[in-house]
Amino acid sequence: MKRWHFWVGLLISVIFLFIALRGLQITDVWEGIKSADFIWLLPAIAIYFLAVWMRACRWHLFLRPIKEVPIKEVFPIVTIGYMGNNIYPARAGEILRAIVLKHKYEIPVSGSLATIVIERIFDGVIMLGFIVLNLSKITTLPGAIEFSKTIRTVTLWGSIVFINALIIFLLTAIFPEKAKNILFLMIGKTIPKKWRGKIQSISMKFITGLRSLSSPIIVIKIFFISIIIWLLETGFYWFVMYAFPFRVSFSTLMLMNGVLNLFTAIPSTPGYIGTFDAPGIAMLTAFGVNPEISASYILLLHAALWLPITLAGGLFFGKVGLDWGKEIDQVNMGRES
Repeated sequence: MKRWHFWVGLLISVIFLFIALRGLQITDVWEGIKSADFIWLLPAIAIYFLAVWMRACRWHLFLRPIKEVPIKEVFPIVTIGYMGNNIYPARAGEILRAIVLKHKYEIPVSGSLATIVIERIFDGVIMLGFIVLNLSKITTLPGAIEFSKTIRTVTLWGSIVFINALIIFLLTAIFPEKAKNILFLMIGKTIPKKWRGKIQSISMKFITGLRSLSSPIIVIKIFFISIIIWLLETGFYWFVMYAFPFRVSFSTLMLMNGVLNLFTAIPSTPGYIGTFDAPGIAMLTAFGVNPEISASYILLLHAALWLPITLAGGLFFGKVGLDWGKEIDQVNMGRES
Protein backbone atom coordinates (compact mmCIF):
# COMPACT_ATOMS: atom_id res chain seq x y z
CA MET A 1 0.00 0.00 0.00
CA LYS A 2 3.04 2.29 0.19
CA ARG A 3 3.58 2.07 -3.56
CA TRP A 4 2.14 4.82 -5.76
CA HIS A 5 0.71 2.46 -8.40
CA PHE A 6 -1.56 0.88 -5.78
CA TRP A 7 -3.20 4.25 -5.09
CA VAL A 8 -3.41 5.15 -8.78
CA GLY A 9 -5.12 1.82 -9.49
CA LEU A 10 -7.47 2.32 -6.54
CA LEU A 11 -8.43 5.80 -7.76
CA ILE A 12 -9.11 4.51 -11.29
CA SER A 13 -11.23 1.66 -9.91
CA VAL A 14 -13.26 4.06 -7.76
CA ILE A 15 -13.91 6.29 -10.78
CA PHE A 16 -15.01 3.35 -12.93
CA LEU A 17 -17.22 1.99 -10.14
CA PHE A 18 -18.86 5.39 -9.80
CA ILE A 19 -19.52 5.40 -13.56
CA ALA A 20 -20.81 1.81 -13.41
CA LEU A 21 -23.26 2.32 -10.55
CA ARG A 22 -24.28 5.92 -11.14
CA GLY A 23 -28.05 6.30 -11.37
CA LEU A 24 -28.76 2.64 -10.53
CA GLN A 25 -31.10 1.43 -7.80
CA ILE A 26 -28.66 -0.62 -5.74
CA THR A 27 -31.44 -2.50 -3.97
CA ASP A 28 -32.79 -3.63 -7.36
CA VAL A 29 -29.29 -4.70 -8.41
CA TRP A 30 -28.96 -6.80 -5.24
CA GLU A 31 -32.43 -8.30 -5.75
CA GLY A 32 -31.40 -9.20 -9.30
CA ILE A 33 -28.36 -11.07 -8.00
CA LYS A 34 -30.35 -12.88 -5.31
CA SER A 35 -33.01 -13.99 -7.81
CA ALA A 36 -30.47 -15.34 -10.32
CA ASP A 37 -30.63 -19.04 -11.20
CA PHE A 38 -27.26 -20.02 -9.72
CA ILE A 39 -27.36 -23.53 -11.20
CA TRP A 40 -26.08 -22.00 -14.46
CA LEU A 41 -22.83 -21.09 -12.70
CA LEU A 42 -21.85 -24.77 -12.64
CA PRO A 43 -21.46 -25.24 -16.43
CA ALA A 44 -20.10 -21.69 -16.66
CA ILE A 45 -17.28 -22.36 -14.19
CA ALA A 46 -16.59 -25.75 -15.80
CA ILE A 47 -16.16 -24.19 -19.24
CA TYR A 48 -13.99 -21.45 -17.76
CA PHE A 49 -11.60 -23.98 -16.25
CA LEU A 50 -11.55 -25.75 -19.61
CA ALA A 51 -10.38 -22.44 -21.09
CA VAL A 52 -7.67 -22.27 -18.41
CA TRP A 53 -6.61 -25.82 -19.35
CA MET A 54 -6.33 -24.66 -22.98
CA ARG A 55 -4.17 -21.78 -21.78
CA ALA A 56 -1.93 -24.36 -20.12
CA CYS A 57 -1.74 -26.24 -23.44
CA ARG A 58 -0.75 -23.02 -25.21
CA TRP A 59 1.91 -22.12 -22.62
CA HIS A 60 3.27 -25.65 -22.95
CA LEU A 61 3.91 -24.91 -26.65
CA PHE A 62 5.67 -21.65 -25.79
CA LEU A 63 7.87 -23.34 -23.20
CA ARG A 64 8.74 -26.48 -25.18
CA PRO A 65 11.76 -25.00 -27.04
CA ILE A 66 13.18 -23.96 -23.65
CA LYS A 67 12.24 -27.03 -21.61
CA GLU A 68 9.61 -29.77 -21.83
CA VAL A 69 7.08 -29.14 -19.06
CA PRO A 70 4.05 -31.51 -18.94
CA ILE A 71 0.67 -29.81 -19.42
CA LYS A 72 -0.57 -31.30 -16.15
CA GLU A 73 2.27 -29.42 -14.43
CA VAL A 74 1.68 -26.21 -16.39
CA PHE A 75 -2.02 -26.02 -15.47
CA PRO A 76 -1.51 -25.42 -11.71
CA ILE A 77 1.06 -22.72 -12.46
CA VAL A 78 -1.38 -20.94 -14.78
CA THR A 79 -4.04 -20.95 -12.05
CA ILE A 80 -1.45 -19.57 -9.61
CA GLY A 81 -0.89 -16.72 -12.05
CA TYR A 82 -4.61 -15.96 -12.13
CA MET A 83 -4.69 -15.98 -8.34
CA GLY A 84 -1.78 -13.54 -8.24
CA ASN A 85 -3.44 -11.18 -10.72
CA ASN A 86 -6.63 -11.26 -8.66
CA ILE A 87 -5.08 -10.37 -5.30
CA TYR A 88 -1.91 -8.40 -6.15
CA PRO A 89 -1.65 -5.12 -8.09
CA ALA A 90 0.08 -4.54 -11.44
CA ARG A 91 -0.64 -8.07 -12.75
CA ALA A 92 1.95 -9.47 -10.36
CA GLY A 93 0.55 -12.94 -10.99
CA GLU A 94 2.51 -13.06 -14.24
CA ILE A 95 5.74 -12.63 -12.30
CA LEU A 96 4.53 -15.13 -9.73
CA ARG A 97 4.03 -17.92 -12.24
CA ALA A 98 7.45 -17.20 -13.77
CA ILE A 99 8.95 -17.58 -10.29
CA VAL A 100 7.08 -20.83 -9.63
CA LEU A 101 8.28 -22.18 -12.98
CA LYS A 102 11.89 -21.35 -12.09
CA HIS A 103 11.47 -22.97 -8.67
CA LYS A 104 10.14 -26.21 -10.15
CA TYR A 105 11.98 -26.45 -13.50
CA GLU A 106 14.96 -24.07 -13.29
CA ILE A 107 13.70 -22.05 -16.26
CA PRO A 108 15.08 -18.48 -16.03
CA VAL A 109 12.49 -15.91 -15.04
CA SER A 110 13.37 -13.63 -17.96
CA GLY A 111 12.88 -16.52 -20.41
CA SER A 112 9.48 -17.54 -19.05
CA LEU A 113 8.40 -13.90 -18.85
CA ALA A 114 9.08 -13.64 -22.59
CA THR A 115 6.60 -16.47 -23.20
CA ILE A 116 4.07 -14.75 -20.91
CA VAL A 117 4.43 -11.44 -22.72
CA ILE A 118 3.90 -13.06 -26.11
CA GLU A 119 0.89 -14.93 -24.68
CA ARG A 120 -0.67 -11.59 -23.80
CA ILE A 121 0.06 -10.26 -27.27
CA PHE A 122 -1.70 -13.21 -28.91
CA ASP A 123 -4.62 -12.68 -26.52
CA GLY A 124 -4.72 -9.02 -27.48
CA VAL A 125 -4.78 -9.77 -31.21
CA ILE A 126 -7.62 -12.32 -30.87
CA MET A 127 -9.50 -10.03 -28.48
CA LEU A 128 -9.30 -7.17 -30.96
CA GLY A 129 -10.41 -9.54 -33.72
CA PHE A 130 -13.53 -10.36 -31.70
CA ILE A 131 -14.25 -6.64 -31.34
CA VAL A 132 -13.65 -5.74 -34.99
CA LEU A 133 -15.79 -8.63 -36.28
CA ASN A 134 -18.75 -7.59 -34.12
CA LEU A 135 -18.30 -3.84 -33.73
CA SER A 136 -21.07 -3.04 -36.23
CA LYS A 137 -23.58 -4.40 -33.71
CA ILE A 138 -23.06 -1.49 -31.35
CA THR A 139 -22.46 1.28 -33.90
CA THR A 140 -26.02 0.88 -35.20
CA LEU A 141 -27.66 1.12 -31.76
CA PRO A 142 -29.56 4.34 -31.01
CA GLY A 143 -28.06 6.23 -28.08
CA ALA A 144 -24.72 4.40 -28.24
CA ILE A 145 -22.88 6.79 -30.56
CA GLU A 146 -20.47 8.18 -27.98
CA PHE A 147 -19.82 4.76 -26.44
CA SER A 148 -19.12 3.24 -29.87
CA LYS A 149 -16.70 6.09 -30.63
CA THR A 150 -14.83 5.27 -27.42
CA ILE A 151 -14.67 1.59 -28.35
CA ARG A 152 -13.43 2.45 -31.85
CA THR A 153 -10.69 4.69 -30.46
CA VAL A 154 -9.53 2.16 -27.88
CA THR A 155 -9.63 -0.61 -30.51
CA LEU A 156 -7.57 1.47 -32.96
CA TRP A 157 -4.81 2.18 -30.46
CA GLY A 158 -4.94 -1.35 -29.10
CA SER A 159 -4.53 -2.73 -32.62
CA ILE A 160 -1.51 -0.53 -33.25
CA VAL A 161 0.16 -1.66 -30.03
CA PHE A 162 -0.60 -5.40 -30.20
CA ILE A 163 -0.02 -5.94 -33.92
CA ASN A 164 3.26 -4.03 -33.94
CA ALA A 165 4.42 -5.87 -30.82
CA LEU A 166 3.55 -9.21 -32.43
CA ILE A 167 5.50 -8.31 -35.58
CA ILE A 168 8.54 -7.27 -33.53
CA PHE A 169 8.52 -10.49 -31.49
CA LEU A 170 8.04 -12.66 -34.59
CA LEU A 171 10.99 -10.96 -36.30
CA THR A 172 13.07 -11.35 -33.13
CA ALA A 173 12.32 -15.09 -33.06
CA ILE A 174 13.05 -15.55 -36.77
CA PHE A 175 16.26 -13.46 -36.75
CA PRO A 176 17.62 -13.88 -33.19
CA GLU A 177 21.22 -12.92 -34.06
CA LYS A 178 20.19 -9.68 -35.74
CA ALA A 179 17.84 -8.94 -32.85
CA LYS A 180 20.66 -9.61 -30.38
CA ASN A 181 23.03 -7.26 -32.24
CA ILE A 182 20.47 -4.45 -32.33
CA LEU A 183 19.57 -4.97 -28.69
CA PHE A 184 23.21 -5.06 -27.55
CA LEU A 185 23.88 -1.88 -29.54
CA MET A 186 21.00 -0.14 -27.77
CA ILE A 187 22.17 -1.43 -24.39
CA GLY A 188 25.68 -0.21 -25.09
CA LYS A 189 24.42 3.29 -25.81
CA THR A 190 21.88 3.63 -22.99
CA ILE A 191 22.96 1.44 -20.04
CA PRO A 192 25.87 2.27 -17.69
CA LYS A 193 28.83 -0.07 -18.19
CA LYS A 194 28.57 -1.76 -14.78
CA TRP A 195 25.01 -2.97 -15.63
CA ARG A 196 25.53 -3.97 -19.27
CA GLY A 197 26.62 -7.56 -18.68
CA LYS A 198 23.62 -8.31 -16.49
CA ILE A 199 21.14 -6.65 -18.87
CA GLN A 200 22.66 -8.45 -21.86
CA SER A 201 22.38 -11.81 -20.09
CA ILE A 202 18.72 -11.20 -19.22
CA SER A 203 18.05 -10.01 -22.78
CA MET A 204 19.48 -13.21 -24.27
CA LYS A 205 17.30 -15.34 -21.99
CA PHE A 206 14.30 -13.25 -23.03
CA ILE A 207 15.08 -13.82 -26.72
CA THR A 208 15.43 -17.55 -25.99
CA GLY A 209 11.92 -17.43 -24.53
CA LEU A 210 10.62 -16.37 -27.96
CA ARG A 211 12.14 -19.37 -29.73
CA SER A 212 8.77 -21.08 -30.26
CA LEU A 213 7.73 -18.28 -32.64
CA SER A 214 10.40 -19.32 -35.13
CA SER A 215 8.23 -22.30 -36.15
CA PRO A 216 5.27 -21.42 -38.44
CA ILE A 217 3.50 -24.63 -37.38
CA ILE A 218 3.69 -23.70 -33.70
CA VAL A 219 2.52 -20.14 -34.45
CA ILE A 220 -0.53 -21.50 -36.31
CA LYS A 221 -1.28 -23.88 -33.43
CA ILE A 222 -1.00 -21.02 -30.95
CA PHE A 223 -3.40 -18.86 -32.96
CA PHE A 224 -5.86 -21.75 -33.20
CA ILE A 225 -5.69 -22.49 -29.47
CA SER A 226 -6.02 -18.77 -28.68
CA ILE A 227 -9.26 -18.60 -30.68
CA ILE A 228 -10.61 -21.66 -28.82
CA ILE A 229 -9.68 -20.06 -25.47
CA TRP A 230 -11.60 -16.90 -26.24
CA LEU A 231 -14.61 -18.78 -27.59
CA LEU A 232 -14.70 -20.85 -24.40
CA GLU A 233 -14.49 -17.72 -22.27
CA THR A 234 -17.37 -16.25 -24.28
CA GLY A 235 -19.22 -19.47 -23.52
CA PHE A 236 -18.71 -18.67 -19.84
CA TYR A 237 -20.46 -15.32 -20.38
CA TRP A 238 -23.25 -17.14 -22.26
CA PHE A 239 -23.95 -19.67 -19.49
CA VAL A 240 -24.01 -16.98 -16.78
CA MET A 241 -26.48 -15.00 -18.93
CA TYR A 242 -28.99 -17.85 -18.60
CA ALA A 243 -29.11 -17.20 -14.86
CA PHE A 244 -30.85 -13.88 -15.65
CA PRO A 245 -34.04 -12.85 -17.49
CA PHE A 246 -32.45 -11.41 -20.64
CA ARG A 247 -30.91 -12.77 -23.84
CA VAL A 248 -28.38 -11.40 -26.30
CA SER A 249 -26.62 -13.23 -29.12
CA PHE A 250 -23.35 -15.15 -28.75
CA SER A 251 -21.68 -12.68 -31.13
CA THR A 252 -22.76 -9.81 -28.87
CA LEU A 253 -21.11 -11.60 -25.95
CA MET A 254 -17.97 -12.05 -28.09
CA LEU A 255 -17.93 -8.28 -28.56
CA MET A 256 -18.48 -7.69 -24.85
CA ASN A 257 -15.79 -10.21 -23.89
CA GLY A 258 -13.27 -8.42 -26.09
CA VAL A 259 -14.24 -4.95 -24.88
CA LEU A 260 -14.20 -5.87 -21.19
CA ASN A 261 -10.79 -7.50 -21.43
CA LEU A 262 -9.48 -4.52 -23.38
CA PHE A 263 -10.59 -2.19 -20.57
CA THR A 264 -8.98 -4.40 -17.91
CA ALA A 265 -5.62 -3.45 -19.44
CA ILE A 266 -6.19 -0.06 -17.76
CA PRO A 267 -4.38 0.06 -14.38
CA SER A 268 -6.78 -0.64 -11.51
CA THR A 269 -7.06 -2.57 -8.26
CA PRO A 270 -6.33 -6.32 -8.20
CA GLY A 271 -9.16 -8.21 -9.84
CA TYR A 272 -9.91 -5.32 -12.26
CA ILE A 273 -12.63 -3.82 -10.07
CA GLY A 274 -14.50 -1.11 -11.95
CA THR A 275 -12.61 -1.36 -15.23
CA PHE A 276 -14.38 -4.67 -15.88
CA ASP A 277 -17.80 -3.65 -14.56
CA ALA A 278 -18.44 -0.18 -16.03
CA PRO A 279 -18.05 -1.05 -19.75
CA GLY A 280 -19.99 -4.29 -19.27
CA ILE A 281 -22.99 -2.53 -17.75
CA ALA A 282 -22.81 0.21 -20.39
CA MET A 283 -22.74 -2.33 -23.23
CA LEU A 284 -25.69 -4.39 -22.04
CA THR A 285 -27.69 -1.25 -21.35
CA ALA A 286 -26.93 -0.07 -24.90
CA PHE A 287 -28.33 -3.38 -26.17
CA GLY A 288 -31.61 -2.70 -24.36
CA VAL A 289 -31.08 -4.74 -21.19
CA ASN A 290 -32.48 -3.18 -18.02
CA PRO A 291 -29.62 -1.27 -16.29
CA GLU A 292 -30.16 -2.95 -12.91
CA ILE A 293 -30.28 -6.41 -14.50
CA SER A 294 -27.16 -5.51 -16.50
CA ALA A 295 -25.38 -4.58 -13.27
CA SER A 296 -26.58 -7.76 -11.51
CA TYR A 297 -25.29 -9.90 -14.39
CA ILE A 298 -21.91 -8.14 -14.64
CA LEU A 299 -21.28 -8.23 -10.87
CA LEU A 300 -22.14 -11.94 -10.62
CA LEU A 301 -20.09 -12.64 -13.76
CA HIS A 302 -17.14 -10.82 -12.22
CA ALA A 303 -17.47 -12.72 -8.95
CA ALA A 304 -17.64 -16.06 -10.79
CA LEU A 305 -14.53 -15.11 -12.74
CA TRP A 306 -12.67 -14.10 -9.58
CA LEU A 307 -13.53 -16.52 -6.80
CA PRO A 308 -13.12 -20.10 -8.16
CA ILE A 309 -9.82 -19.51 -9.97
CA THR A 310 -8.43 -17.55 -7.01
CA LEU A 311 -9.26 -20.38 -4.61
CA ALA A 312 -7.77 -22.97 -6.98
CA GLY A 313 -4.63 -20.90 -7.48
CA GLY A 314 -4.25 -20.43 -3.73
CA LEU A 315 -4.51 -24.17 -3.13
CA PHE A 316 -1.91 -24.94 -5.80
CA PHE A 317 0.41 -22.21 -4.52
CA GLY A 318 0.19 -23.63 -1.02
CA LYS A 319 1.63 -26.91 -2.35
CA VAL A 320 4.63 -25.20 -4.00
CA GLY A 321 6.24 -24.14 -0.72
CA LEU A 322 7.43 -20.69 -1.79
CA ASP A 323 7.50 -17.46 0.20
CA TRP A 324 5.85 -15.05 -2.24
CA GLY A 325 7.17 -11.87 -0.59
CA LYS A 326 10.73 -13.20 -0.38
CA GLU A 327 10.77 -14.33 -4.00
CA ILE A 328 9.46 -10.99 -5.28
CA ASP A 329 12.11 -9.15 -3.27
CA GLN A 330 14.78 -11.30 -4.90
CA VAL A 331 13.47 -10.44 -8.36
CA ASN A 332 13.35 -6.73 -7.50
CA MET A 333 16.98 -6.88 -6.36
CA GLY A 334 18.06 -8.58 -9.57
CA ARG A 335 18.93 -11.96 -8.04
CA GLU A 336 16.60 -13.83 -10.42
CA SER A 337 17.16 -13.78 -14.17
